[in-house]
Amino acid sequence: MGDDQSIGVIYVEDDEDVRIGGVQALELAGFSVSGFASVETANVSVRSDMPFVVVCDVRLRGKSGLEWQADLRRLDQDLPVILITGHGDISMAVQAMRNGAYDFIEKPCSSEQLISVVRRAAEKRRLTLEVRSLRSALADRQGIEASLLGRSPQIQEVRRLVSTLAATNVDVTIYGETGTGKDVVARCLHNHSGRRAGNYVAVNCGGLPESLVESELFGHEVGAFTGATRQRIGKIEYANGGTLFLDEIESMPLSVQVKLLRSLQDRSIERVGTNKPISVDCRVVAASKTNLFELSEKKLFRADLYYRLGVAFIELPPLRERREDIPLLFEHFTLDAARRFERDAPILDDQTMSALLAYSWPGNVRELRNVADRFVLGVLDGKAINKSGFGTSDMSLPRQLENIERSIIADALRRKQGDVQATAALLGVPKQTLYDKIKRLAVNVDGIREGSLVRSGT
Repeated sequence: MGDDQSIGVIYVEDDEDVRIGGVQALELAGFSVSGFASVETANVSVRSDMPFVVVCDVRLRGKSGLEWQADLRRLDQDLPVILITGHGDISMAVQAMRNGAYDFIEKPCSSEQLISVVRRAAEKRRLTLEVRSLRSALADRQGIEASLLGRSPQIQEVRRLVSTLAATNVDVTIYGETGTGKDVVARCLHNHSGRRAGNYVAVNCGGLPESLVESELFGHEVGAFTGATRQRIGKIEYANGGTLFLDEIESMPLSVQVKLLRSLQDRSIERVGTNKPISVDCRVVAASKTNLFELSEKKLFRADLYYRLGVAFIELPPLRERREDIPLLFEHFTLDAARRFERDAPILDDQTMSALLAYSWPGNVRELRNVADRFVLGVLDGKAINKSGFGTSDMSLPRQLENIERSIIADALRRKQGDVQATAALLGVPKQTLYDKIKRLAVNVDGIREGSLVRSGT
């Protein structure tokens, strides 16, 4: 059962005995119920966004249930209204459902039927209000917070660093797995800097053929090589006055790294085919999936370029380490997809959200966005879900929470090479508590330690 008991019930029935019986049945089922004999007395308790559903008889003294249902729909079109009807009113109730009523119950009805319909309506209302809250939170965000969404400590620290560094001219290196949002952070640094009026130029160093890297970065003159029939302005020169974003810089050929280093030191470039220096003033933001210092130690990346770029660093956490941000991010991507595809934004049910929270997200935020696209398009089921590597789960909530907790502890242990004491400090729990959780959740600490030893080469 969902958390539908947090949603109350307004029950309107002019027959006192029927009203008392209905109120008692719903209260025994765990609902908070307010009973009224007329629409006029009940209407005082109604407001938009209220955590209630409405159960109302069709035929009442004064304003009828049908008339009130129409009023309520104008007030809040998503408010579930359940109509109670006599046998002769069924066609009228069917029409009311076409006009937006949630459901109707024919008299006489059993307590079980009443509770079942109200429970479904309460679950729908709860989901609606949760989505409204998320959408309101998204709408209230401004500046950096509007681009780097989330409430987790990790993303708050990223926002703090971006806010601090954006106002400076220092070069920045961003570390993060594929799909964590390195380009988004680089754009934030640009958009909130004094260079925002200049060009933001993104270069995927891993996507350029080695034979074209120099021409792409530095430009070329006519006749510099076969096929160079026109002068070309390179990416670095085009970024003059703005920001140059070098994504996947770890894949840049060593021969090009030498020329890039000289350009950064001299703040000038030479187009291919000429020795004439051209002054360039741009901020460089580099991004890498791999630690550049470690690569430089292995002679796979120039150490002097690393130290030239390594003024300030921002590390982006993988999505699995900030699961509390998934609901907000998914709602943001759902709204964005609804706009792009010109569809209504659907509401996510609890079962699918549990699956999203339990999934490990190897593709990180980018993968979450793709899933939101499929959700809006109505293909997030069957083969589409299986292809994503997750699906709705039949596991109980405690079991799903255990899986999430196990995943968080295992990830923390990997980050600390299997050191339980260091992991306990990282997670902010006493060491004995962590030992108890490791035992209860059957976390394979020895396997994690062995994996860390293999990766470190010891």
